[in-house]
Amino acid sequence: MPATTSQPPAPAASSRVPLTAGEKKTLTASLDRHRDALLWKLEDLDDEQVRRPVLPSGLSLLSLVKHLASVEYRWCCAAFGRPSREVPTPPEDPHADWRVHPWETREGVLAYYADARRDADAVLAELKVTDRGTTPGGEPVTLRRVLVQVVEEAARHAGRADVVRELIDGRTGEHRD
Repeated sequence: MPATTSQPPAPAASSRVPLTAGEKKTLTASLDRHRDALLWKLEDLDDEQVRRPVLPSGLSLLSLVKHLASVEYRWCCAAFGRPSREVPTPPEDPHADWRVHPWETREGVLAYYADARRDADAVLAELKVTDRGTTPGGEPVTLRRVLVQVVEEAARHAGRADVVRELIDGRTGEHRD
């Protein structure tokens, strides 16, 4: 995982998605809601608990955060020709971005995610939903479709984090509010 410079983001003042906002605002608010839900699942847990693989796949709360950071770099930054610090996933190791190595600290993974959010948000703010980039597979894609992709990813992984957290200490809930 590349070096990081940011601190984890503070929880959003409200995770409510506006009911009457425009397309881009609605999608970015939904993305933030799921991002915050994922981070909330790590609260009040020690280092062993956030690293603990509780599913046969080896999935842990910290691995979900690392993976989602890499996804945001891949889809929001690299897709639009911006600098990206995504974790390389070569064909022989397509799940490299899911692995949290023993030398990677919780603080480092959270800072990597904060950096990814910041960098992705800068791209999202700059572009229009009709602007085009390129998928990781080389196909043309609009920012609109990228926003849908990252909202889906964040929601799926926040849901997984909810299950993982319940298996760790029984705490449940989809969102803080």
